[in-house]
Amino acid sequence: MSIPIFFKKTFTIILLFTITASRSIAQYYFPPINSDEWETMSPEDLNWDQATLDSLKTFLDANDTKAFIVLKNGKLIVEEYFGTFEQDSSWYWASAGKVLTAFTVGLAQEAGHLNIEDTTSDYLGQGWTSLSSDQEKAITIFHQLTMTTGLNDTGDLTCTNPNCLVYHSPAGERWSYHNAPYTLLQEVVSNALPFQNFNLFFSLNLRNKIGMRGGFLPLDFNRVYFSDARSMARFGLLTLSGGVWDDEIIMADTNYFNAMIRPSNNINPSYGYLWWLNGQESFMLPGFQVSFPGPISPNAPLDMVSAIGKNSQLLCVVPSEDLVLLRLGEPPTDFPGLTGPQFLNEIWNYMTRVIDIQTSSPPAVSLETSWIIYPNPAQDFIYINGDNHGVNIYDMNGVLVKSEKSLNSERIDISMLSPGSYLVKCMLSGRQSVVIKK
Repeated sequence: MSIPIFFKKTFTIILLFTITASRSIAQYYFPPINSDEWETMSPEDLNWDQATLDSLKTFLDANDTKAFIVLKNGKLIVEEYFGTFEQDSSWYWASAGKVLTAFTVGLAQEAGHLNIEDTTSDYLGQGWTSLSSDQEKAITIFHQLTMTTGLNDTGDLTCTNPNCLVYHSPAGERWSYHNAPYTLLQEVVSNALPFQNFNLFFSLNLRNKIGMRGGFLPLDFNRVYFSDARSMARFGLLTLSGGVWDDEIIMADTNYFNAMIRPSNNINPSYGYLWWLNGQESFMLPGFQVSFPGPISPNAPLDMVSAIGKNSQLLCVVPSEDLVLLRLGEPPTDFPGLTGPQFLNEIWNYMTRVIDIQTSSPPAVSLETSWIIYPNPAQDFIYINGDNHGVNIYDMNGVLVKSEKSLNSERIDISMLSPGSYLVKCMLSGRQSVVIKK
């Protein structure tokens, strides 16, 4: 016997409320909407290591951090602002804002405006790329969400003009961090909506419902989210609670929500729907076609999911610890060439000791063996401070271009390499940094 659609939907919502919303209401504190009120707890209340937390704050301050927040069960445990940055100061999320778009796409699908299995051309029209008709029709919204469009990742990766979007591989067969197909997701949503655009739909159905501030601003081809740090924390709390805010279900589609924060492909299992996933068997990094074994942040809890943006804009959600952690700021001063995931791993080197958790991963690397490569950019030589036990150097396609199995000194000759970006990886510890060769 078939069940009427109305009752199917009602049953789904009731079931979600039982599994997710009731857990959230019982376990998490939600700050009120349109208010600066936010309940706090002290680190001492949780038996956290205050001395290590103070060292972490010093580390963050020394690395040009603007804001650092940690929530436990929704309550503010740590809220630090550095320099002239204040609670109501606004900052850019960079690519960490991609997760807001991922969530909004899910809301649009839940409302029946689109399906992520739809071909992108249904919403952008034929000719949004320079591909053949058949190649273009193979690209779906799912491929945009998972960085698997197959579009060529050379040249200006922000350019959304058709002449910038050229063929490299069949859709779904190659993972490549490409900003332009992501940016066009907002246009997809706008064209799918009957009487709204992306910004209005996002504001009404997500931002306003959880008390966030800020908005997406156009910067050349990009659409970058700017807000205060607490707004980022609010979205982290929404994710931690499974898409529920206090007594309101923001996202009822648990299938989409769970898929969003699970491996979306076998090529880079550490990537969901624009979220970075820890605890996977391997990971890839933006700009490189090479897969590295192990979790992307071995010092962090294995169930952590993260939003990561340029210059280490970071938002982390850790369900096993009921934690939300964020960092906003300038590029880390002491770690030239370090990518967002690597700087995040440095932060968790402290945090695992602050809250005394076991990650089931290799031991955290102490600062005494910090991985620092300089100068960066470099011309003929690079110097390594710490972990100088031999390195492999890879080009952007993951090709090993130089291997120094035993270093007699900290200096490595790279004069023979062509100008470009390279990944330098320590053979012993697995630590790595991106180096630009001039």
